[in-house]
Amino acid sequence: MVIGDGILTPAISVLSASGGIKVNHPKLISNDVVTVVAVVILVGLFSMQHYGTDKVGWLFAPIVLLWFLLIGGIGLFNIWKYDTSVLKAFSPVYIYRYLRRGGKDRWTSLGGIMLSITGIEALFADLAHFPVAAIQIAFTVVVFPCLLLAYSGQAAYLMQNNEHVVDAFYRSIPQSIYWPVFIVATAAAVVASQATISATFSIIKQALALGCFPRVKVVHTSKKFLGQIYIPDMNWILMILCICVTAGFQNQSQIGNAYGTAVVIVMLVTTFLMILIMLLVWRCHWILVVLFTGLSLVVECTYFSAVLFKIDQGGWVPLVIAAAFLVIMYVWHYGTLKRYEFEMHSKVSMAWIVGLGPSLGLVRVPGIGLVYTELASGVPHIFSHFITNLPAIHSVVVFVCVKYLPVYTVPEEERFLVKRIGPKNFHMFRCVARYGYKDLHKKDDDFEKKLFESLFLFVRLESMMEGFSDSDEYSLYGQETERSREALLNSNGNMSPAFADPTISSIDSIVQFKSPSQANLTVRSSGQRSSQAEVDEREFLNNCRDAGVVHIMGNTVVRARRDSRFYKKIAVDYIYAFLRKICRENSMILNVPHESLLNVGQIFYV
Repeated sequence: MVIGDGILTPAISVLSASGGIKVNHPKLISNDVVTVVAVVILVGLFSMQHYGTDKVGWLFAPIVLLWFLLIGGIGLFNIWKYDTSVLKAFSPVYIYRYLRRGGKDRWTSLGGIMLSITGIEALFADLAHFPVAAIQIAFTVVVFPCLLLAYSGQAAYLMQNNEHVVDAFYRSIPQSIYWPVFIVATAAAVVASQATISATFSIIKQALALGCFPRVKVVHTSKKFLGQIYIPDMNWILMILCICVTAGFQNQSQIGNAYGTAVVIVMLVTTFLMILIMLLVWRCHWILVVLFTGLSLVVECTYFSAVLFKIDQGGWVPLVIAAAFLVIMYVWHYGTLKRYEFEMHSKVSMAWIVGLGPSLGLVRVPGIGLVYTELASGVPHIFSHFITNLPAIHSVVVFVCVKYLPVYTVPEEERFLVKRIGPKNFHMFRCVARYGYKDLHKKDDDFEKKLFESLFLFVRLESMMEGFSDSDEYSLYGQETERSREALLNSNGNMSPAFADPTISSIDSIVQFKSPSQANLTVRSSGQRSSQAEVDEREFLNNCRDAGVVHIMGNTVVRARRDSRFYKKIAVDYIYAFLRKICRENSMILNVPHESLLNVGQIFYV
């Protein structure tokens, strides 16, 4: 519904603003001209989205403030000029009399009144720009009073100009300031459209993070605010749908009915979700929850019952849009969840890897294989699928997991986390590469270079740590070996030939140190061995890198079982398969060079 709101708000806002051209020249300017002007403004609005709101956001506040002051001032002027008695409308008695006299027609008119409070459903997007307190103060001190004055002023104007009910706002503007107000109104319509477009981008990004929306490119346009984003694919889809709605209806009242339906359903869903938040997260007292729920639902259900009568008069549009996106999101989430469950449950155990031996049961050819996986722990099933179907594997295998964190940038020294998998002679590593939302994961050798630098650094640190950890470890095991050796000597009177080797003597030399100088000598000798092992492994890694690097990427294809129901086959085999085909591939997201890319596919039936 929010996506539908993001389509309808620009359409009705820009069309309303463009309608002001026709007011002064109704005979010269037709509805088609107004529609063309609205479409041109929409194309310009969506074409500017890639610049983001960070550079032009400073204009929004002055435009909106000037807009509210103008409509509030014009409303006050009209109240003073035409009829001050309209202020009686603040009494709730009049809405009761209005509904009692008119019956069903008066009740359904509430669907149009709904348009006077639209926009508040997209307030969450403003949190990307302003703090909560600023929004609360602005709405209480500026927005609410100015809107009351504006609508009261239009009512006062209509008391003496009933024939102008269709375009009361523009008709009620004094002629001396008409065109300046028209320019500000158009600018305010653009700002309002921008707010809902930003809200749409924001909620799509959240759905994307939860695996509920197909993979699309998200561009962050601000260094300061995480929420200021731009989604190119969705931007053009929204633009096309906006133009279709604007040109297709050419009737502001029908678009208004569609808009009201979308807004009131968004409010209802928000209220129900808020109840869960109050109960489960904030743990509010049940009396407060009941009060909030009762007051909110009385208002929202009243408007909802009114817009139900407008379904056949344009209200069906947001329902169709919401249903289409719901199907897309549900199918994508289902397929993604099944793929992830398959990968999690099919992880290869280390016991199986170790059981294969250092060669992994294959021929280890020179080179380094970078196996990309979404799992930050464990060996992915795609690796076992690879080694059971091919006779060879690279001498060094690195499992690469790329994670994008919700921060602007990750420092270079904190970019890679490296860990060894299995024994040393297996030459298997895991590398988690962490990126902020503005870090560039380039296609050139820079990524590989930094990865290997981190790998070499890990080998060096591991070697240094082993020099200390080994001495402690050998001390513990050495004491146990010494006690075993003494037991053997006491029982047999001599040492078994099996223990008469340099290993025991070296263990003894570690165990029997008495002074710090001897301890330092032990650590130094251990460090020399570790240093030599480090040099050998670094040389081995360099030789493997010179032999070539291959990027191995898994591609798990989800298919419905043959005995599945027809709707499941349509959802999985056609809709989900189509979405995966048109979405950004992992190789594109990770900027993997195609000349050294190896895709390993497998089919998973659900």
